[in-house]
Amino acid sequence: MRTSIRRSHRLVAFTAVAALATGLLAGCANDSDDGSSDASGGNGKGKITLTVGTFGVFGYKQSGLYDEYMKLHPDINIKENVTTRTDVYWPKVLTRLQAGSGTDDVQAIEVGNITEAVQTQADKFVDLGKEVDKSQWLDWKNAQATTKDGKLIGLGTDVGPMAICYRKDLFKKAGLPTDRETLAKEWKGDWAKYVDVGKQYMKKAPDGTKFVDSASSVYNAALGGGSERYYDKDGNVIWDKSTGVKKAWDVAMSVATSDMSAKLKQFDKPWDQGFANAKFATVACPAWMIGYIEQKSGDSGKGNWDVAAAPTAANWGGSFIGVPKAGKHQKEAIALAKWLTAPAQQAKVFAKQASFPSTPSAYASLKPAADTTAYFSNAPITQIFAASAKTIPVQYFGTKDQPINSALTDVGILQVEQKGKSPSQGWDAAKNEIKDVLGQ
Repeated sequence: MRTSIRRSHRLVAFTAVAALATGLLAGCANDSDDGSSDASGGNGKGKITLTVGTFGVFGYKQSGLYDEYMKLHPDINIKENVTTRTDVYWPKVLTRLQAGSGTDDVQAIEVGNITEAVQTQADKFVDLGKEVDKSQWLDWKNAQATTKDGKLIGLGTDVGPMAICYRKDLFKKAGLPTDRETLAKEWKGDWAKYVDVGKQYMKKAPDGTKFVDSASSVYNAALGGGSERYYDKDGNVIWDKSTGVKKAWDVAMSVATSDMSAKLKQFDKPWDQGFANAKFATVACPAWMIGYIEQKSGDSGKGNWDVAAAPTAANWGGSFIGVPKAGKHQKEAIALAKWLTAPAQQAKVFAKQASFPSTPSAYASLKPAADTTAYFSNAPITQIFAASAKTIPVQYFGTKDQPINSALTDVGILQVEQKGKSPSQGWDAAKNEIKDVLGQ
């Protein structure tokens, strides 16, 4: 997942998430649109300099991992090249992979781009499956980065297991249960049940509030729990026949055609203000959004927000890091990539910015910051997200996954939700946009 303009969720959530105990290339330092950082704080003379290309905020520098690694390996100097937007980052990566030069030693890959990397760029990356114990990672996470002939081109960083974040104060005013376990039972197994709770909420909704932020957020959450998205496992486009898309679209339409949506576009300023002003009672909440909510809701949200299990296990977001074969220090880059994605290091990143690990053995040791736990009413955050992460189905992404998703959410659903078009008109608008995307 990325936002509607494809900014990394890491970037938009970072400042707030630092309170929590949690997907461009810039092949050389002066090519990053956000600047580069020499983690050593020096010039690295006499050392091997490894570059790490990321988008947004991965948390490695912020959680002190680069400094820790350099202390363990005095001969290594690490420089991080950061680009904010994935829609800028990934084309640069592709260009340099094809050129066979200019790549970073360690290269981040967003989940929306991993299938393209697997299907068209696998020969440009080291097979990391020969370097690691693959059982450390979630099976479905490994599957996303594995080629048909079994090569693992990327090691999983974070994942985006789903929950529902909700305002207890607004639920209470609407006469609904506020207990997280009670609510989870009410909507368990079906996003349509979640919508039913929304209908109940709207009967006595506090003035000026809605049940949910947007129909698109419900769509993305529901889609994240299906086994089918826009492509099948062989890379064929199936978006218009996908059972996952149909179910997600139908539930989104039930929201878009009702009065329960605040009709906000996620990550736009009005959406941020909606958090601050308590304009909606619930939001589909992948792990990385915890810190975002804490930041945008501010002090007035403390103790009013809570977290409940989502209707179905689902994933929204997540990334990988790979080692391009064009790198000058392949052996050292492999060692760094392995270390950065090991369970112990993933737990440290979580402790800093709530990026939820893709390594299950880290789950028992995850500790949210005390302030964040208090902010979300002492909800068992790690347990809720871990339970979701372990049961998410394998999903197949395609080379045009992101623009197809944007066509459905930013064109199709918005046509219905904000412009009053019918669901069929919204679908047709998205279909026409997708035809352009696919060159049909």
